Amino acid sequence: MMASKPIASTVTGPAVSAVLPALLSRPYPAVMGILNVTPDSFSDGGQFAAPEEALAQARKLVAEGADIIDIGAESTRPYGSQPVTAEAEMARLKPVLADVIALGVPVSIDSMKSEVVAWALDHGAAIANDVWGLQRDAGMAPLVAARGVPVIIMHNREQADPAIDIMQDIAAFFTRSLAIAASVGISPDRIVLDPGIGFGKTPEQSMTALARLSELDAFRLPLLVGASRKRFISTVVPSEPQQRIGGSIAAHLIAAQNGARIIRAHDVAETVQALRVAATIEGQQ
Repeated sequence: MMASKPIASTVTGPAVSAVLPALLSRPYPAVMGILNVTPDSFSDGGQFAAPEEALAQARKLVAEGADIIDIGAESTRPYGSQPVTAEAEMARLKPVLADVIALGVPVSIDSMKSEVVAWALDHGAAIANDVWGLQRDAGMAPLVAARGVPVIIMHNREQADPAIDIMQDIAAFFTRSLAIAASVGISPDRIVLDPGIGFGKTPEQSMTALARLSELDAFRLPLLVGASRKRFISTVVPSEPQQRIGGSIAAHLIAAQNGARIIRAHDVAETVQALRVAATIEGQQ
C-alpha cells in the first residue's frame, strides 16, 4: 500500500452526511458529470486542463443536469496513464476546485491518494471517489471514517485476466474493501460500490459486469456505474471515444435496469434525457 502522511480528523457536518441520501432518493439514477483537469485522460485529456476551460465545462455539466461533479487531476485510465505526485494533483486542482464547488452541486474528488482527498475535502468537496477501493493507500479508509463523507469503492485489478470469473473477483474485492471500511468505522450508509467498468477487465468482462450487475445487490449497497466512452464499446462497433455516446447510453440504461443508482458520464445532457425517459416509460407499465 502507498504510504500516506498523517491527516487531521475533522468530522463533517449534517449537510455533507445528507448528500448521498438526497442523491439516491429520486426515481431515476443520479448523474455524475466527469471533469478531468488532466493532460492525458483517455477521452478528453487536455481539453479542460486550463482553469477557465475546466470551469466552463463544469458550468456546462451542471446546466445539462449533472447531480454531482466528479473532478480528477490524475488520469486513472486503465492503460497508458502516467502517475503523478500528490503535489501535482493539488496544483491542478487549486485553480478550479473552489469555483466548481461554488456552482452548488456536490463535488466528488477522484483520487487514489488520501493526501489529495483530504485537501479537497478541506476545500469543500463532499465525496471521496477511490478507484482502488480503500486498498491502495492505507490512509484513505481512516480519512473517510474521520470525515464522515460518502465514499465510492471501485473494483480494480493491476491487469486483466480473461480466465477468471469477473463477478467472483469483484465480489471478493468488495468483501475485502468492506472489511477495511468496517475496521475503521465507516458507516455502511455512506458507501457506494462501483464495479469498475474497463478497469482490470477485458472488454468481454466489462460487458459481463454490466449484464450481471444485479448480482452485486447481495451487498445491499447502492451501485455506481461508469461505462462512459469506454473501450469495450469499440469492440462491438469500432469507434473513437467521442463517437461512443450511443454505446455509453445503451450500457448505462442496462446498468440502471440492473440496479445502478448513480451513472458517471461525460455526455451529461444525453445521459440525463435517456435515464429520465426510460424511467418515465417504465413508470407507465
